[in-house]
Amino acid sequence: MVGVMTQINKNAKQIIAPVVSNKRVGQYHQIILNIGDLAASCKPGNFVAISVGGESSKMVLRRAFAISRVSNSSTFGGTMELIVAPHGQGSKWLCAQQEGAMIDIVAPLGTAFGIPTEPVPVLLVGGGYGSAPLFGLAEVLNARGCRVDMLLGASTGSKIYAPMEGKRAVNSMRIYTEDGSMGQPGRVTEPIPEIIKDLDIAVIYSCGPMAMLSAITKISDQYGVVHQCAVEESMACGIGICMTCVLPVENEDGSISNVRSCIDGPVMDGSKVQWDQVGTQL
Repeated sequence: MVGVMTQINKNAKQIIAPVVSNKRVGQYHQIILNIGDLAASCKPGNFVAISVGGESSKMVLRRAFAISRVSNSSTFGGTMELIVAPHGQGSKWLCAQQEGAMIDIVAPLGTAFGIPTEPVPVLLVGGGYGSAPLFGLAEVLNARGCRVDMLLGASTGSKIYAPMEGKRAVNSMRIYTEDGSMGQPGRVTEPIPEIIKDLDIAVIYSCGPMAMLSAITKISDQYGVVHQCAVEESMACGIGICMTCVLPVENEDGSISNVRSCIDGPVMDGSKVQWDQVGTQL
């Protein structure tokens, strides 16, 4: 049984967005779209649903991609940056689109990261290319006057996205890889308790694999720290139709509801997600 849902993001619009640039960055593609005035409505944590495939191979459902950041420039006006790993059919199609290609998008979708009303110390934790949306978030938090520290982790160094870019946006950054090929060897979650105590962290923001988000929640609950996480549950449509992205979440009365991460997420309170039940619900 699926609980009561909020509606699709009220700021969402469908537009045809031209590709401004498509650059290979390590294992990923940095794709920039011209979205005009829509950039003002996009917040860190939101995502975009894209119609993928040409006229002969168009998929029935849109594909969801996290928005890395939005910006305004004198040359292109409002732009949206996406960091895409060319793994599936849809992402491979998107990564093959060249400058000038026209992309059918619906944005912004989903919930956004909550920004503290007062400057507080915060920790950003990114896994793999899940770290990309955190760079734009870091800029917003800096503007709020927060101290921002970042941890980036992956199984191997080639899966760390743009580490130098991350370093420019934060007070300090550490990198952890499980094979020790970049930064320090180990899991990205290992130094979190020490950082919470040393820097008096008030909020942890995270984006990455579900196992990482679950591990961070255990730590944040132990230390009484707020944990806002952008879940990576697979979103086939991005607009709440297909029901493939449901997650078990605790309600205020203690009951459990299956909510759609594309509508009620992707940003969620980590302490409310029933991590031990993820993937087992009907």
